[in-house]
Amino acid sequence: MDLTEIAAMSSYMSQANTLQSVGYAMMDMSMNTDKIQGAEMVNMINSAPAPSLDPNVGINFNASI
Repeated sequence: MDLTEIAAMSSYMSQANTLQSVGYAMMDMSMNTDKIQGAEMVNMINSAPAPSLDPNVGINFNASI
């Protein structure tokens, strides 16, 4: 193995390390976004109006023209 091969291998390993770090950072951002969206969805579900306790409400529709 000569000096140019060692330099090329070092450069390749550095680039691979950088790409891996970027991949981890993107995955972390994606996971944070998913957590935020999940929390917002839970808040939307919890803030939905409660269903009516009367089973007859909403069965009939009276309209006049």
